[in-house]
Amino acid sequence: MPLLEIENVHTYYGQIHALKGVSLTVDKGEIVTLIGANGAGKSTLLKTTSGLLRPSQGSILLDGEDLTQYSPHEIVSKGVVQVPEGRRVFGRLTVTENLEMGAFAISDQKLIRENLERVFNLFPRLKERCKQISGTLSGGEQQMLAMGRALMASPRVLLLDEPSMGLAPVLVDGIFDIIRQLHAEGTTILLVEQNARMALQIADRGYVLQSGAVVLSDKAENLRQNEMVREAYLGET
Repeated sequence: MPLLEIENVHTYYGQIHALKGVSLTVDKGEIVTLIGANGAGKSTLLKTTSGLLRPSQGSILLDGEDLTQYSPHEIVSKGVVQVPEGRRVFGRLTVTENLEMGAFAISDQKLIRENLERVFNLFPRLKERCKQISGTLSGGEQQMLAMGRALMASPRVLLLDEPSMGLAPVLVDGIFDIIRQLHAEGTTILLVEQNARMALQIADRGYVLQSGAVVLSDKAENLRQNEMVREAYLGET
């Protein structure tokens, strides 16, 4: 059974039908990426999965349990944790305070300390700047912080929404190196990323969304060779 199973999900923004019967699965330990143009519904799907949006129809199952009955903070407690587009760090709090906010659903102080140590090992820059006000960090450092904050919640499924957005190429490489490391450690990841080439290089499988519907799904290596994907999303002819 998949760890995360999204089945026939429909989501609306008012009268706008943003997701039109989307179905996908993510197995434990996989990186699954969502490919699509702006407005295709990728971020909407992550927000629906994390409970920030409510589907009008369909189910979202974590290990067989339907998450649509829960509030966003309860879904975090269940183990589905989102790194939002645009970082969204708490700009007036220090790096350490931001990370502690990520552990709000955990009462085990030993686990919190272990998670903090793990984050600082993954992101040594954050340890160096642990007392710095987060709003003064660079964009790349804020992205590290947003990812670290999510990891503090001990996610069973990590939802990554555009982790490379607005970053210089050298920083993008660093962020994707971290994603590869998380994958190697067994973290299950559902990745939304405009840089389709990079996403398909690190993913196990992928889904292509167009106008709120899945039009193609396959192993990442097969999607990289798909003529439609190469032309529409990889800039190849």
